Amino acid sequence: MTPVFRRLRNSGLLLAFLFLGALIAVKLEDVASVRLDGPFVAVDGDTLAAGAERLRLEGLDAPESEQVCKDARGREWACGEEARVALEHLTSAAAVVCSGSSRDRYNRLLVRCRDGTRDLNAELVRQGLAVASGDYRTEESAARDAGQGLWAGTFDRPRDWRVQHGMMDDPSMTEGFLAWLKGLSAE
Repeated sequence: MTPVFRRLRNSGLLLAFLFLGALIAVKLEDVASVRLDGPFVAVDGDTLAAGAERLRLEGLDAPESEQVCKDARGREWACGEEARVALEHLTSAAAVVCSGSSRDRYNRLLVRCRDGTRDLNAELVRQGLAVASGDYRTEESAARDAGQGLWAGTFDRPRDWRVQHGMMDDPSMTEGFLAWLKGLSAE
């Protein structure tokens, strides 16, 4: 075997082991699922508090607390505060359960919340008080078609609003790569 071939083979094996290790790490993260029981306190339209723990609703993005939107007549309304109030109402029952296994870059647990069989993340999007962010496209489409909440007028998408107001929101390359790996392992 030539030294060049041996070096290529060893490099390929190293990359394969690194890739395998990353996949195992992603799978182990899924195993460590955390379950929290309600009631919860809504910090904003997509963030809950359970004592000292902060939870970020997965699959959606709600307006920021200070964000305002416009209705069909061009009048401003406090869409961010309305999203927070709606989330507070949805998650105030003791029967609500939120669970998740990974964290965002702010160390918030990424969760899906349920009240029995009712998916509360989907409900917030269905009411038009959050936009889909990876999931809940069907609910967003239904809210848009019905002119619910944000879709009754004009608004900046929450992510765009954060960027415009100096709240940087671009994930790091590492987070993007791990999200991509997690997507591969889910298939």
